[in-house]
Amino acid sequence: MPFGEQPAYLKVAEDLRQQIADGRLPPHTRLPSQASIRAQYGVSDTVALEARKVLMAEGLVEGRSGSGTYVRERPAPRRISRSGYRTIGECSPFRQEQTDERVRGTWEGKSEQITAPDAVAGRLGIATGDPVMCTRYVFRTGNEPVMMSTSWEPLSVTGRTPVMLPEEGPLAGRGVVERMAAIDIQVDNVAEEVGARPALAAEARVLGGLAGHAVLVITRTYRAGGLPVETADVVIPADRFRIAYHLPVR
Repeated sequence: MPFGEQPAYLKVAEDLRQQIADGRLPPHTRLPSQASIRAQYGVSDTVALEARKVLMAEGLVEGRSGSGTYVRERPAPRRISRSGYRTIGECSPFRQEQTDERVRGTWEGKSEQITAPDAVAGRLGIATGDPVMCTRYVFRTGNEPVMMSTSWEPLSVTGRTPVMLPEEGPLAGRGVVERMAAIDIQVDNVAEEVGARPALAAEARVLGGLAGHAVLVITRTYRAGGLPVETADVVIPADRFRIAYHLPVR
């Protein structure tokens, strides 16, 4: 294959993807069989199979037991609104992640003390292996899981304080800003970076979909001045949601 030329299975997948996008293969339509793809594109069974695997990994098609492979119905994306951080008052982990007041939801969280991995330590400005409180959240609207979040707080900041456990104690279930204020730390800035990657198997089990389907990942860090007090990875299914930011003009 000449340098730079696209593999045959990706060319086939690209053509089928375009047919899905422009409606020639609408939702609930059966995808052409492996034999049909082989005949239509003049490729081998292996190429036809790999092309179908690409579309399935992208979440464009789904297999139905005993029936075949069909184009998935793509739900209209819903909005997850974000607006920096909340000041003290009526904040919660759910409201911290979804700032649209019209959206009501619940969350569950579980905390454990662990040692900071390299990436987390770098974001918190601590040494690899330093103790952190790790809290894993699942957020729901109704019965539908919409977000997962893994949060890390340095125990050099919160250890031996009433807010060491985010979901226990006098400020259980409050946002980072209010909890930190209770120990005289004033959070005054937050940084977020948005990226995308394939969902891990554990994430797909909780959020729905399949491992490999795209998720949006918000990497967030709260700071008091230059001191990082919390960092988190927020994971959102990319096929069901969009992230909308409302930022003040300065």
